[in-house]
Amino acid sequence: MFEARFQTFDDSSEPAQSAKRVAALRADLKRRGLDGFLVPRADRQQNEYLPASEERLAWLTGFTGSAGAAIVLTDRAVLFVDGRYTVQVKTQTDAAVFAVEHLVECPPDQWLERNLKKGSQIGFDPWLHTTDNAEKLKQACAKAGATLVAVESNPIDALWDKRPAPPHGPVTLRDVKFAGESAADKLRQIRIELGKLRADVLVVSDPQNVAWAFNIRGTDVTHTPLVLAFATIPRDGRPRLYVDAAKLSNDVRNALEDTADVRDTADLLADLGQFKDKSVWLDQASAADALTQQVTAQGGRPTRGADPITLMKAVKNNAEVAGTRAAHLRDGAALVRFLAWFDSEAPTGQLTEIGAVEALESFRRDTGLLRDVSFPTISGAGPNGAIVHYRVTRDRNRVIGTNELFLIDSGAQYEDGTTDVTRTIAVGTPSEEMRDRFTRVLKGHIAIACAVFPEGASGAQLDTLARAPLWQAGLDFDHGTGHGVGCYLSVHEGPQRISKLGTAPLKRGMILSNEPGYYKAGSYGIRIENLLLVIAVPLPDGAEKPLNGFETLTLAPIDRRLIDSRLLTGKERLWIDAYHARVRDAVRPLVDGATQGWLDQATRPL
Repeated sequence: MFEARFQTFDDSSEPAQSAKRVAALRADLKRRGLDGFLVPRADRQQNEYLPASEERLAWLTGFTGSAGAAIVLTDRAVLFVDGRYTVQVKTQTDAAVFAVEHLVECPPDQWLERNLKKGSQIGFDPWLHTTDNAEKLKQACAKAGATLVAVESNPIDALWDKRPAPPHGPVTLRDVKFAGESAADKLRQIRIELGKLRADVLVVSDPQNVAWAFNIRGTDVTHTPLVLAFATIPRDGRPRLYVDAAKLSNDVRNALEDTADVRDTADLLADLGQFKDKSVWLDQASAADALTQQVTAQGGRPTRGADPITLMKAVKNNAEVAGTRAAHLRDGAALVRFLAWFDSEAPTGQLTEIGAVEALESFRRDTGLLRDVSFPTISGAGPNGAIVHYRVTRDRNRVIGTNELFLIDSGAQYEDGTTDVTRTIAVGTPSEEMRDRFTRVLKGHIAIACAVFPEGASGAQLDTLARAPLWQAGLDFDHGTGHGVGCYLSVHEGPQRISKLGTAPLKRGMILSNEPGYYKAGSYGIRIENLLLVIAVPLPDGAEKPLNGFETLTLAPIDRRLIDSRLLTGKERLWIDAYHARVRDAVRPLVDGATQGWLDQATRPL
């Protein structure tokens, strides 16, 4: 009945090829006089989602997770993954070829320091590492008596037979009715920020920031409408936008040249020579070490720090906020249609994890405005829901059973906004333990949604609110409570976040997720996620500081069957009833009669 357009479910890892490919890499390294090579999961701009042509780590190891790195030495190889992928890595990699280490507890630099032989020459591709990362690796090698060596060409590129072609999708202009500001206005604001930084020029290496500054979008990166482009923005003078000319129609090029010189990406390195004796600001998070070294070689003065565009982009203007609200209303109707359909299909015992993904995408496509999903849908039944970043494949596709929980975490890209929502659904009769854990997660979710905090407060200061109900039972979850979200850009956007590491102040206009959870390995997973907008709240008498709070953007019922009302306070029950009334009033006119009946039941007061 349903067919996914934007997602594939094949497991593309090739662990059986690892031994042969590692052997070929070692032979190439020997010819280059190298004793090892570093293989991060990265492209030249540190994107979260990579074009197929940049998936070097997956090609070499078989591991397809979103974070990882490998080190290949002459006599051994090691793969680093974080806690999200400890199960996945065992199924995707050849344990006879790669030992596995924890990316956080034993990162590559520490491993190098402990394991390298004195005199070793270790290669790295300076385009795939930031300068901070390269310096950390260089220091680790030096402590072991080894040397980190930048290679001019990546050896994997020469070995990779049938490597996919780089993306060549067209660049499109973002209508100012969605963007809210013209590119010229944004560039003026950026120049003001450069003045505050006392920088002569900004090198924009993050494609999200390029897209925002020049009001462009593209299809180079899966699930995120990006163009793999760079830019230089001088404090005085004309910006330059570096993009593959084949991606530009005449109309788009002409429009872009109203505000910038359009150059080919291949011209970037040579053009950095124009900044001799200038202060060149490079983004600490995304600028490749190759850029830092080129600026230095050309006589510029590189300074590393946060790209000022990142914060500007995070604070949404009125048009972006209005578009995001419209996107969530549209998405809410699709979600309600899906949830109603799911409640009738899941009890049959025939519905699979992939079937649920295909159905939800189909309901979103029915809006007529879906551009893409915003990330691969996490569709986990029973024990698979306990794998935080589980990704279903046709090999692992599980039937959704009775008396278990189903977790679905999904999002959509619409031209006016980006969505991200998680719901945990009871199929059959949930156990008392499931209801207890779900209600504790819900209490934490409500605590974040109702938080009132002073201007300047950070996400780290709010994070404990989401965890306290779980902590009281000796429980917790091993991921952040919330991440920033873009506007028809990346579903994961900084600098804002709600987590122990969320030090950036939360500003009005920022959008974040609110997604506490609980995961019982081998049994079930629970997560409740809505998106929030930071807004001003009325000041009480005697207030001495401006206060902020959150507006919940997501519009979808929370499964009442999983709520144990005995654990809720009166205020928490009022919040749930008010949220459900809001969902019902907003979405009911947008769905058919049968779905309206389901919605009325799903949102009735506790």
